[in-house]
Amino acid sequence: MGLGAARSQGSSGEDIVHITGIRFRVVGSGSLRLRLLSQDEIETQTLTALTLSATTNIQPLRLANFMQQRAQLEIKTTTINETFRINRIIVFAKPIFTMHPG
Repeated sequence: MGLGAARSQGSSGEDIVHITGIRFRVVGSGSLRLRLLSQDEIETQTLTALTLSATTNIQPLRLANFMQQRAQLEIKTTTINETFRINRIIVFAKPIFTMHPG
């Protein structure tokens, strides 16, 4: 089972999946920079930055178009004294292929 996978779902990590979006429950101050990376950082996609507020009643969605077997989500701030607290991250992904050709 993959690290962080829900026990009921499991994770083989071998299918090629299409990541279409990421939803956050996040509060803080400043701006979050978001980026999706493939294994060994061969391919990357920078997502739209997320402006934070101390309180909010919405869970913002950032659209993506990223197709990989495995992916990393990089979340960072770039200015000193920017803070954030993430309570939930939901990754919307759909299996597309079971393997690469050949």
